[in-house]
Amino acid sequence: MAAVDSFQLLYRQIARTCNTYIDALAIVGAWYVTRKSICLICDFYSLVRLHFIPRLVSRRDLLKHFGKWALVTGGADGIGKAYAEELASQGINLILMSHDKSKLENTATAITEMFKVETIIIEADFTRGREIYQLIQEALKDKEIGILVNNVEVPYEHPQFFLNISEDKLWDLINVNIAATNMMIHIVLPGMVQRKKGAIVNISSGSCCKPTPQMATYSSTKTYLDHFSRALHYEYASKGIFVQSLLPFYVKTNTATHNDDLCIYCWLAPSANVYAHHAISTLGISHRTPGYWMHSIQFLFAQYMPEWLWVWGATLMHNRLRRQGAHKS
Repeated sequence: MAAVDSFQLLYRQIARTCNTYIDALAIVGAWYVTRKSICLICDFYSLVRLHFIPRLVSRRDLLKHFGKWALVTGGADGIGKAYAEELASQGINLILMSHDKSKLENTATAITEMFKVETIIIEADFTRGREIYQLIQEALKDKEIGILVNNVEVPYEHPQFFLNISEDKLWDLINVNIAATNMMIHIVLPGMVQRKKGAIVNISSGSCCKPTPQMATYSSTKTYLDHFSRALHYEYASKGIFVQSLLPFYVKTNTATHNDDLCIYCWLAPSANVYAHHAISTLGISHRTPGYWMHSIQFLFAQYMPEWLWVWGATLMHNRLRRQGAHKS
């Protein structure tokens, strides 16, 4: 009987101790759920504020806020061309840069005829590295550039493993995706600081959310652009400069490579024109955004998604796209 009494006493002591821990864990759990709920509410509010409320008010006058000239790298086609057209629709003169002179001329002519703005083209092959920037600086010395859009990039033809990428391709990824953005900002930013106004748009990618297998170098260069843009915004916001990191997911463009195979089945991918129309409405409002409302929802899910799930999904998708790309080649 004494043994039974001892066991019941021990059980009551353990139960009281467990109740104490359960109460503590309940408090921690309630705090965690509350914190996550508040974050989700804030993210949802930001989504509405950024993508829907501006549709109810008058369009932001970019010409008044930033200046009469905009420079768009990679402006001959794709997102760059669509963004340039949106700027021109607001009466902003354009300087378009690309390595393809014929495309530049066709794009500049079409924009001038449609929107009655002045357009200048500069042929520049950013894969050549440092040697081109002195010539670019001389060509831009008399222009008061209010908006700089860094869109030029070297993409993957299709997802592939790191060792299957040539050395020349790796250098192009670094020289164009990273160095070109830094050097163009270094050329244009002093004039913006002197005038105490200006906007810089660096087009990164939604792939910078988390490590992305089979796009390791490309996604890493885009992660660099995202972090660089955010840091630069904090450095120069007090001087009147707005720096924006755009994080698009899949967009249907004429220059798309492996994206085309995905976009056939994916209604989440807008056209370049639709994307640019939405993205430009966020300029001067959000310094880091996917630019398109559905992409913002995708980005929100990606942020809260476990890394292993992102990697698993990316690996499945990229395995299929890699095989399709290899078959086409």
